[in-house]
Amino acid sequence: MNDNCIENRRELRVIDENLTDTGSDLHKNDLIKSHNSDSPQTPVWSHFLDTVLKLKLLKNMLLSMKYYSKRLYIIFWRNFSLKILKQPNLIDELSLDPHVRTSPFIDPPENEIKLTWNQIFGTRLARIYFMAFHLMALLALYYCLIGQVKLFTILWTLTLGIMALIGMSAGAHRLWSHQSFKATWQLRLILMIFQTMSVQYSLYTWALQHRIHHKFVDTDSDPHNSRRGFFFSHIGWNLIQPHPDMLDKVKNINMKDAEQDHITMFQYKYYVPLVVVIAYVIPTVVPWYFWSENLWVAHVVAGHLRYMLTLHSTCCVNSVAHLWGNKPYDKNIFPAQNMFVQAFTLGDGWHNYHHVFPWDYRSSELGSFKLFNLPTAFIDLFARIGWAHDLKTVSPDVVYKRVKRTGDGSHHIWGWNDESMSPKDREIAEISHEKKF
Repeated sequence: MNDNCIENRRELRVIDENLTDTGSDLHKNDLIKSHNSDSPQTPVWSHFLDTVLKLKLLKNMLLSMKYYSKRLYIIFWRNFSLKILKQPNLIDELSLDPHVRTSPFIDPPENEIKLTWNQIFGTRLARIYFMAFHLMALLALYYCLIGQVKLFTILWTLTLGIMALIGMSAGAHRLWSHQSFKATWQLRLILMIFQTMSVQYSLYTWALQHRIHHKFVDTDSDPHNSRRGFFFSHIGWNLIQPHPDMLDKVKNINMKDAEQDHITMFQYKYYVPLVVVIAYVIPTVVPWYFWSENLWVAHVVAGHLRYMLTLHSTCCVNSVAHLWGNKPYDKNIFPAQNMFVQAFTLGDGWHNYHHVFPWDYRSSELGSFKLFNLPTAFIDLFARIGWAHDLKTVSPDVVYKRVKRTGDGSHHIWGWNDESMSPKDREIAEISHEKKF
């Protein structure tokens, strides 16, 4: 066989293989087309049904998640209040009203009252708000501990905190709530700005709550009734709907003086934007602009950490100073003298005295500097330049008589200088470090 024949056969074999492959592909395509043409097409309603079933399944999954999440939340809330804090009154999930269910898993009470969506949403939003801000404050504290915060930022934060405490104590408390002194519009404006920085309700709302607190102290009408325990009186009252007795009594509180104050009502009307600018934007921008602090660090430290510190210092007056301490002026009431609260609030720890004599602008018997009463020193300073006037106090004679009549015996007049102290008691007393000359 010659070379030409061999070469022709090879070419024929290649052509045959190519034709076979092409025919195979064409055959496959024909089979696919035939199968597709023979199989019935899925109708539109079937796709719609599948979509509905999937959405229904998703809805059931979401409802199950909501059910079990709520169940876990209520179990935690009950265990936390009953076993840890040992305060059964905290098991109320959303409201202090006994006609509102404490959870959706119990039988409805008699004459059941269902909270509106706005009440439920507002209560849960407050809890998310407080939780988020506490987490931000903890993050800021972490930055401080690891040295990521500049010294000027820490000093700036402390300065803002002191200003906020003065705004709360000298402003919202002593001026607007008790009218223990009067102030010019310039001083009222300064105190309004300071109080806005504290982010603890508007002046009008705070004064209203504080007046009903004094009028019905430690009863169901008291917004932060200390008889309900430490957690409730400290911060829990912000996380739950108020007691119906409080809502009933608050209607009778006279607030005409605050309503006639243009500065108070201006803040009340524009409270949210004022808080955003005064309490968060300015404290954040100043460290970032003037000494190149990290913007996020400045925000969480000067904004959130400062807010949490001033918030809890004020809350200690409602909780700690109503539960622990001595009562030299009136042993029959819950408010007490507490040195820790005095230091933490810079001047509102002598709470037993304040509830006996709430009109005293000093909130203490011994004035400003003797007991580190910074708000009193602030008021005294502006009294010197004429911006604060008509400062109300209590005479020592009235204080002495009240101590004798209702005190628990812990007042300083019952000490070494007490007139009724017997000579025998003086003889048995031991005196150390006696001055020789």
